[in-house]
Amino acid sequence: MSRRLAPLLLHWFDTNQRQFPWRKDRDPYRIWVSEVMLQQTVAATVVPFFDRFLERFPNVESLASAQVDEVLHYWQGLGYYRRARMLHQAAQKLVSLGHKNLPDDAEVVHALPGLGQYSTNAILSQAYGRPLPILEANTFRLLARLFGLLDDPRSKTSEAWLWEAAEALVPGDRPGDFNQALMELGSQLCVGESPSCLVCPAQALCVANLCGLQATIPNTPPKAAATSVSESSVAIVDEQGRWLVVRRPSKGRSGLMWEFPRVEINPGEEITEAVKRAAFDLAGLRLVDPQKATKIHHAVTRFKVTLQLWTAGMADPASKVLLSFHLESAWVYPKDFALLAVATPQRKLMAWIKEKYSPDGPSGAS
Repeated sequence: MSRRLAPLLLHWFDTNQRQFPWRKDRDPYRIWVSEVMLQQTVAATVVPFFDRFLERFPNVESLASAQVDEVLHYWQGLGYYRRARMLHQAAQKLVSLGHKNLPDDAEVVHALPGLGQYSTNAILSQAYGRPLPILEANTFRLLARLFGLLDDPRSKTSEAWLWEAAEALVPGDRPGDFNQALMELGSQLCVGESPSCLVCPAQALCVANLCGLQATIPNTPPKAAATSVSESSVAIVDEQGRWLVVRRPSKGRSGLMWEFPRVEINPGEEITEAVKRAAFDLAGLRLVDPQKATKIHHAVTRFKVTLQLWTAGMADPASKVLLSFHLESAWVYPKDFALLAVATPQRKLMAWIKEKYSPDGPSGAS
């Protein structure tokens, strides 16, 4: 099949590929950044973030020398911020090893933070023409249909088999383009529901198409229902009109990002008690006149989150912030919220505060 499939896919790719900025050249750094950004994010969403990120960090050295806060600031809006932190760490590791770019060395690349087998192979095949196979969400589905795999493709046995199949398919000529063609075909034609088999270049080779099994392959178990979570954030204002923000630890959700103190509301807990707990347990502050402000809904991995924002003053204006979980705190005027690296849900809350309250005060946080 490999000899027949590669020419079909490459011809289709040459004619139908979408134009993305990371496809303009073979620069390993640009390909690397794109692959990290494309993890769990659709390509059309990535484009403006990629352009902005590359304008500020055009090479490995500029990324390695930057502060992590700035890297996160340029990443904000893409989500899954662990990707940005590990990209930054990987750039620093490369520079420490004496590399000015991602080398043509699978051992070095695979050992970098955040780069697994798929990412390593995708980057090296595109940047250096290495005939290495790939397997990701789109190609899992595509290859399962192509070979008529009836078992769950995500099982360990099936995944190992698909890696071997992908390795047998990748050609020695233009392996990077071939791998991109597989992903492009999977995302554009061989989609989860109602694949466009009539215009697929591989239709005559595809077992699922020939046997009418497109609706049953891939045979993946249904996803578990999302878990509902209720959270509360409290925006605390001081006498100067500044608002308290705290910076999360590096591990966990929204690592190293800034936010208003936030807690999960316990079952049966009154929202006002959760608000007070967020202020006292996380910042050592007691509140005065807490007021319900706004509410947003968002999704994080397998969770559906309802996030309520309350505003309040301090019972004792002379109180000092005492952190028990966060790395640091700052009092910030609304007009300076944009200087912080902030995840999307909290950015929406800050936008609400900025719209409702005067941003008076000198520029800069204290």
